[in-house]
Amino acid sequence: MKAEREFSPTDDIPWVPVCEGLNEKVLSGDPTTGSYTRLLRFDPGVVTPETLKHDFWEEVLILEGAIRDLRLDEEFTPGMYACRPPGMPHGPWASPGGCITFEVRWEL
Repeated sequence: MKAEREFSPTDDIPWVPVCEGLNEKVLSGDPTTGSYTRLLRFDPGVVTPETLKHDFWEEVLILEGAIRDLRLDEEFTPGMYACRPPGMPHGPWASPGGCITFEVRWEL
């Protein structure tokens, strides 16, 4: 189960590399289920290598910047939201100017 947490600054939570050009800041998580909430930062100029599909639900809100889904040839900007069920393909991504997303992931 995720830990209880009242409002607190996130500045003291470090950015951790996920892969080249992507860093995450995990805000809360449950190691038993794999569910977590994070910020994901795309460095300016990053291009991710592949289309993703995963076995969990994912909700994403773009906070800053923009990302382009290269498979769909569509750009997504601040305020845009996605809800992805398990198995939904997405990406690969390009972010010429960088991007920060807020993500919630969980398994049923």
